Amino acid sequence: MKALRTLIIAAMTGLTLVATGCSVFRGQQSAGSYVDDAAITTAVKAKFVEDKTVDAGAINVQTLNGEVSLAGFAKSAEEKAKAEQLARGVNGVRSVRNSLVIR
Repeated sequence: MKALRTLIIAAMTGLTLVATGCSVFRGQQSAGSYVDDAAITTAVKAKFVEDKTVDAGAINVQTLNGEVSLAGFAKSAEEKAKAEQLARGVNGVRSVRNSLVIR
């Protein structure tokens, strides 16, 4: 049982190292910036969930070096603008690329 536990912990550690190592290949400076970008993405998504005028499930959020990209669908121009405004209000966001399509 201890051997299985040790193997699982080793595998999880290895996966974590591989995942953070990949972020450097995507053009990010360090594993720390990858963690910062993940925190920004999570904060933006949380803002969308809190705000009832934005459909969080219809908007994809990605962050790279502090630049937030919004993709997906908005029901109106107002929702598109609100999503961008909410994203810009998150700490650490340097810019927002709003590619939402109004349907």
